[in-house]
Amino acid sequence: MKKMNLTAVLERENDGFVSLCPELDVASQGNTVKEAVTNLREAVGLFLETADTAEIEERYKGEVFVTHFEAVYA
Repeated sequence: MKKMNLTAVLERENDGFVSLCPELDVASQGNTVKEAVTNLREAVGLFLETADTAEIEERYKGEVFVTHFEAVYA
C-alpha cells in the first residue's frame, strides 16, 4: 500500500466548507471542517485508485506552501 502526505486547504462557503488538495487539484466539500477533510480524503483516494500513473504524475505538484501575507490597497 502506497502513502502520500498531502495538503488540505479549506474555505468557508455559505453554510459549509470547500476543501482542496492543491497537490492533485482535487476538491470536495462538507458541512463541517471535519466532514470536508474526510470527504476530501475519500475523493483523493478514489482519484488515486482510478487514475493511471501518467495522470497522477502529470497532476502531482510535489511542493505546496500555504502562508498568509498582507495586501495594501486604497
